Amino acid sequence: MYTMSNQKRFYSPQFSALAAVSVRRLAWAMGKSMPAAVDLMVKLLPSLVDPSKVCLSCKDNTKCQGCIFCSTLTQEEKAALLAAL
Repeated sequence: MYTMSNQKRFYSPQFSALAAVSVRRLAWAMGKSMPAAVDLMVKLLPSLVDPSKVCLSCKDNTKCQGCIFCSTLTQEEKAALLAAL
């Protein structure tokens, strides 16, 4: 979706009450914004979910280069992400 100024907009789903409350609290603990907290959670997803399973189910292979499931985090990168919590 594009705005009139041709800047890309991303789909932003409504959070459940549980998700909104939890993300807000995580953001407070991090001293960051809610979008920053969500970004961190997304970056940690490959540590929780098998990336190959996600890739096998993918329905849009045009954005693989920008997908977190197509990149491999080093132990140092994972540690840095977790330290941000």
